[in-house]
Amino acid sequence: MKMRNGIIGMAVLALAACGGDEPETAAPETAAAEPAEAMVQTWGIGLEEIEGSVQYEYGAKFAELINEKTDGEVEVKLYPYGQLGGLTDIYDQVQAGAIEMAFGSGFLGGTVPESQLFSLNFVLTDDEKKNTEILNDAAFRKNEDLVASFRERDLYPLAIVPEGWQVWSANKEIRTPEDFDGVAIRTMDNRLLRETYSAYGAEPTTMEYGELFSGMQLGQLDANIQPVFAHQEMDFYQVQDYLIFANQAQFIATFMANEDWYDGLSDEYKEAVDETVAELVPYIHEVQKRLNDERLEIITENSDIELVYLTPEERQAFRELSLPVRDTFAEMVGERGTRLMNVLIEQVEEAEGEDVGEEMAAEAETETAE
Repeated sequence: MKMRNGIIGMAVLALAACGGDEPETAAPETAAAEPAEAMVQTWGIGLEEIEGSVQYEYGAKFAELINEKTDGEVEVKLYPYGQLGGLTDIYDQVQAGAIEMAFGSGFLGGTVPESQLFSLNFVLTDDEKKNTEILNDAAFRKNEDLVASFRERDLYPLAIVPEGWQVWSANKEIRTPEDFDGVAIRTMDNRLLRETYSAYGAEPTTMEYGELFSGMQLGQLDANIQPVFAHQEMDFYQVQDYLIFANQAQFIATFMANEDWYDGLSDEYKEAVDETVAELVPYIHEVQKRLNDERLEIITENSDIELVYLTPEERQAFRELSLPVRDTFAEMVGERGTRLMNVLIEQVEEAEGEDVGEEMAAEAETETAE
């Protein structure tokens, strides 16, 4: 969908006539026409989540900044989950240009297979802020392989939005892969997630998001995977006994636009969009951290659920089982997706190397001071 920026103006001409024998006089000057007001444009964003979520907070701030940067010429309308249909409906509509922008997370893998990269476990660092910066650094977010994978589906990636650690909820304590034996855990309809949890020894089960609470309440599911805020918003914690923090992966959504719409933006509007998503990188990190901390407090205050934090040794056992799934990803997405995965892994390793160097320098400085 190409964006048409223009103001249709209308001029009204008044004609005056004189009659009789009276001397002809000049017609009075007409008042200058007032300039036509600019037409306000409305851009829509389809959300996978409800009001109050990370995506909603991101969208609301995006709307505020865009309105400011365009001097009120653009208003952004948010469509929380359900208003545009299900997840595939949202993706279909942004691809077709019926809405300008949308979020896509794990379920987006059916539309953009390369996006399943964000479902791989134990790829990112343990530092959430650093992960947000890595994913939105131009070396990755504007990587030609990432951009091409979206453009091939009539989409354009604007930003990558980590929404917090994916946390396991379960009816039993899970600390080892053996603990996952026979556990029916809900995953999105995403092959990579199914392969991952099969490798852990669980039984991946696909179920619609809106059916999860009753599925767990009725015993159809033994476990679930969600960021903390989702566990609280949807009351999942009310029907589970444990929340397990393995820090195996973050819940990551891509903020994306219809390709033709984005390409058709004026230079001024495109600059406004690009500046805004850059400004939102540190903002949304703080938002998701605050929301997840607040929701975890609500969960613990309103239930007897037990919190389990895996040790580095316990996490390592799951990490080793997750490594072969990278080969599965490469097989699924081909050379382009494999190159993209390697770029991300290299950036993570470089960031972790910098951290080690800083720690060693700090230790050396401390020893010298002593």
